[in-house]
Amino acid sequence: MTGSVGAMAEVVTKGVGKVERTADRAEVNVSFETTGSTRNEAVDALTARIAAVEPAFERPGVEVRSRQLHVHDNWDGKRRSGSRAAQNYLVRINDITGVDDLLATLVIAEPTWLNGPTWQLKDDADAVREAQREAVQDARRRAEGYTEALGARLGPLQRLTDGDAEVWAAESHRTMTRGYGGGAPGVPPQMDQLNLEAQQIVVTVRCTASWTLLD
Repeated sequence: MTGSVGAMAEVVTKGVGKVERTADRAEVNVSFETTGSTRNEAVDALTARIAAVEPAFERPGVEVRSRQLHVHDNWDGKRRSGSRAAQNYLVRINDITGVDDLLATLVIAEPTWLNGPTWQLKDDADAVREAQREAVQDARRRAEGYTEALGARLGPLQRLTDGDAEVWAAESHRTMTRGYGGGAPGVPPQMDQLNLEAQQIVVTVRCTASWTLLD
């Protein structure tokens, strides 16, 4: 007896899983700039400026991810007009209970630019696994809906493809982003009044699943 066996029908669905976690880490970008008639003068002024800042980065739970120094001449048309020096920091705060104190210290030091905090998760592995489970369940629910509409039965899973994973803050960033030029010198700012509390982070996983469609 001979014959051919036709390929079984499949139903292909996409699933999305989303999980929220409270951020437990933050990053801050801060920059200090100084000027001088020469490059040496600008750098000397910058060194004095950041002398009060560096000890703050040695606190427990605080980690400087990068330091970048920029030194260049200023020009007024074709005429050199002094020099400028800048140091940029990317600072990670692993103990977020110290965010307000660190920001207050940085503000007192009169940075040229401060941006942050940007909220993060130290480890998103558990959240990703939970989101993966939700994504597969979502894909299965969709497949069951289609098979019910067709009056068929859902067979075994044939193929599962991982989609793009995303991590982002659930709410709009509440950050300090500004330059500084005023304020009472040496007076600690009331950082707690800015409500810079840790945000909810959304971990999203997408998948595509192929299921056998039974009669």
